[in-house]
Amino acid sequence: MASQTLQSVPAEPSPARHDSRLESRHEMSPEDAARRDAEGQAYFDKVMADDSRIEPRDWMPAAYRKTLVRQISQHAHSEIIGMQPEANWITRAPSLKRKSILMAKVQDEAGHGLYLYSAAETLGQPRDQMMQDLMDGKAKYSSIFNYPARTWADMGAIGWMVDGAAIANQVPLCRASYGPYGRAMVRVCKEESFHQRQGFEILLELSHGTPAQKQMAQGAVNRWYAPALMMFGPPDDDSPNSKQSMAWNIKRFSNDELRNRFVGMMMEQVKVLGLTLPDEDIRFNEETKKWEHGPLDWDEFHEVIAGRGQCNAQRLERRREAHQNGAWVREAAAAYAEKQAKKNAEKEVA
Repeated sequence: MASQTLQSVPAEPSPARHDSRLESRHEMSPEDAARRDAEGQAYFDKVMADDSRIEPRDWMPAAYRKTLVRQISQHAHSEIIGMQPEANWITRAPSLKRKSILMAKVQDEAGHGLYLYSAAETLGQPRDQMMQDLMDGKAKYSSIFNYPARTWADMGAIGWMVDGAAIANQVPLCRASYGPYGRAMVRVCKEESFHQRQGFEILLELSHGTPAQKQMAQGAVNRWYAPALMMFGPPDDDSPNSKQSMAWNIKRFSNDELRNRFVGMMMEQVKVLGLTLPDEDIRFNEETKKWEHGPLDWDEFHEVIAGRGQCNAQRLERRREAHQNGAWVREAAAAYAEKQAKKNAEKEVA
């Protein structure tokens, strides 16, 4: 599945790796547990200072583990929920070529979700619990997937803008301090690059087509522009998790820095499309050497995050239906695994 090509410079062996041969924490005396935690914290701090990596069996602070579970599981949920708006257009794509490309893209997103759920499981979080939290509405996913895809041009805007924003946000995650997360992101980012090119090509063809097609493409860009910028998260002053994630080398750049970079990327690419971005306040600040954009509706953002967006209820209902309809597959797989385990056990006895 995911290629494991990105490796950090190995740190010294952790003094507090979780080994089945070692006493568990509840079997230790308070003094021994305190000493192990102190050694583990010292090792963790050195890994952060060396910009190296923490692996699943290494000691890590509880808050670091909790942050990773939250971020990785939300990322996985976003990939799975994000299949819905595009899957709705597979049967309505204008040609067999477009259908096959869109099917491949949706399949990629499913794979991304699996990579990320696997990464979260290395932190001790059961996949069944993550899925249940999503279906119960306890877990969050990216706000962008609670907007409707109204026309075929939206497939282009999602590919160019939404996947483009994802690339800008996720490429630095290839260097995340938690090894399984960073390595999973390598393949994810490679495939997202294909997705962005696919979306750009759809918009390019439409924008150079009939006047009606160009108008449709411009309308899609207008609808997805602000939600795509809000994908990076709230402004830095209103983002309680960003600073700590950056201190732990999980994130590398702040929300606003990534957002401004993305605006600069779009400004160049939109010229090729012959379209415009719906923001009269975009400008390049000569003093800071950074792109700046106009105000965003953060009240809308918080409403969507709170579950009151245009498609929140529909997205979760479809996820529950898919989970229920797939129950027989999970049951069959579990029965097969049990049967194989029994056969293997009988062979060992023989």
